[in-house]
Amino acid sequence: MARLAVWRGLLGAAGLLLALEGVFRYWRRRRPVREALFFPVQLTCTEELLSPGLRCCCPLPHTDSALLRLMRRLLGARSSLELCLFTFSSPPLARAVLLLHRRGVPVRVITDSDYMAASGSQIGALRREGIVVRHSQTSGFMHHKFAVIDKTILITGSMNWTMQAIQVNRENILITDDRACVTAYLEEFERLWEEYDPSTYDFFPEGLEATK
Repeated sequence: MARLAVWRGLLGAAGLLLALEGVFRYWRRRRPVREALFFPVQLTCTEELLSPGLRCCCPLPHTDSALLRLMRRLLGARSSLELCLFTFSSPPLARAVLLLHRRGVPVRVITDSDYMAASGSQIGALRREGIVVRHSQTSGFMHHKFAVIDKTILITGSMNWTMQAIQVNRENILITDDRACVTAYLEEFERLWEEYDPSTYDFFPEGLEATK
């Protein structure tokens, strides 16, 4: 009987440990996402992040940075990525987006019509790979700078996705999974996505009819 009691005690302790481990894992998965990134940052190597398994020997520093943390968040997307960006000319960030697209993650992009063809813009490269891009068609800039990952994580802030902003400007990015914020930004994205539907484009000024 004593031996049976010992075994029962051991089994009970093992069950408790498994239960606690499950709770801990759940807690780790559900920890709120709250991260602030600040720029400018020194340019660091991104090759090992963009090419898993590669041991890069380039002369750039192989240290962590706000840019790498941003890219890790992007590359963590599994089901969707919505981008709403005034201007997009950063090659490392574009490569991260293209890598997601090639993995089969649906990507949608909204950008500003005046800046989508600016020098160094990556919008053309995204389109050539088959990523759907919609742009503004009204006066006033489409000046948003945000992304939504898997419809659960919001990335927003002052920073345009350009090397100037990353390496020179004083900029900030906030990353959060706050449900109210994520929902509000998703609703704004969907509103603009419908507004910028190419089937509704009208390139004639109001009141001026097209001549045949």
